[in-house]
Amino acid sequence: RYNLVVIGAGTAGLVAAAGAAGLGAKVALIERDLMGGDCLNVGCVPSKGVISAARVAAAVRNAGEFGIRVPDGVRVDFPAVMHRMRRLRAGISRHDSAARFRELGVDVFLGPGRFTASDTVEVDGKSLRFKRAVIATGARAAELPIPGFHEVGVLTNESVFSLTKLPRRLAVVGGGPIGSELAQTFARFGSQVTHIEKLDHILSREDSDAARIVQAALVRDGVDLRLNTSTVGMEADGDEKIVRLESNGTTDAVHVDQILVGIGRQPNVEGLGLEAVGVEYDSRAGVHVNDRLQTT
Repeated sequence: RYNLVVIGAGTAGLVAAAGAAGLGAKVALIERDLMGGDCLNVGCVPSKGVISAARVAAAVRNAGEFGIRVPDGVRVDFPAVMHRMRRLRAGISRHDSAARFRELGVDVFLGPGRFTASDTVEVDGKSLRFKRAVIATGARAAELPIPGFHEVGVLTNESVFSLTKLPRRLAVVGGGPIGSELAQTFARFGSQVTHIEKLDHILSREDSDAARIVQAALVRDGVDLRLNTSTVGMEADGDEKIVRLESNGTTDAVHVDQILVGIGRQPNVEGLGLEAVGVEYDSRAGVHVNDRLQTT
């Protein structure tokens, strides 16, 4: 019997497991995919790796404003950028590895975890009993409920960092943090970027004046910003992808090489057996908790 079972080895789960083990608790950590979760593998680490490279590219391109003469024809070596990002990610990964957490005294189980009773979770054919459990399963990229979304082969934050070739033309759907930072990054690398947002400015959860400053910076970097525009369909035409748009009653189409969708996140709550143990949740907001992060 464990003092604590943690489901999910992303940022939250790793901190919970390491902290509890450090205090002397008997801890089990369950991960169905990659240790480190989104942050290490498809989120904070790789995104900041490529963003830092894009910032350098922009600084070189604008060096003349500071009296620094840079030879014409300076270009971005995109495969080298992505190789550097993966090298950085690999260097950090050992800190989140199963081996390191086993050294900390945590029992690591790789596979999907599912509650089977109020004090039992099953993983890889084993039943683990616990006194307390932490649900730290995180979220994934939200999907667009439009025709062609699943057929056309879109990129999300979970796949964009696997690119080895810079898309000549890129459509970015969604003006939140993920879509905005990657729209700017790929524009700075040299892609022809069309950024699509259904509201009247990007970063809708932020202060509107601050968001418009960021918006102006994207436009300066060459991003073609389409505001008040809805994405209503996608289709493939040979090697091309077509994004169907609607704005103020008029329709348009953008022809690109890749489509990146960053319209938000949806929680990973399916398949955990939450119904069986009386944990309330919904597919949009995730697990219901009180002010102490306790479930029902």
